[in-house]
Amino acid sequence: MSERIESFRDLRVYSKALELQREIFEVSKAFPKQETYALTDQIRRAARSIGANIAEAWQKRRYPLHFVSKLSDSDGEQAETQHWIQTAFDCDYLPEGTYLRMLEACQEVGRMLGSMMEKPEAFSRRFGKLAEGRGRNAGNR
Repeated sequence: MSERIESFRDLRVYSKALELQREIFEVSKAFPKQETYALTDQIRRAARSIGANIAEAWQKRRYPLHFVSKLSDSDGEQAETQHWIQTAFDCDYLPEGTYLRMLEACQEVGRMLGSMMEKPEAFSRRFGKLAEGRGRNAGNR
């Protein structure tokens, strides 16, 4: 079934990125004070950039190369977020369950972004509806 996507807010990948951002913000509140301007700042910044780059990519979807470039930036930010999650776990700031859940969330967002980058034309403004049969990893709902 195809559906019309009116805004980046309608993208499932954007919703997933926001969920991850919120969880990281909440979990990082418990990080030690000495990490405020180091790990806490870095992990929050990287997580926030995932969704921000998706939003920016959506606005540039008329130009497939720009669209893919911004999605690639978003994918890079999710990879950086994975690094900071690993760092927080290695420093004993995250319990294993939280660590694994957040890592899986990053990887899911990465898979969804990869799917979007493989078929940018499906998100182009020139097409009123998204192509049918995008599968569960596509960025649309």
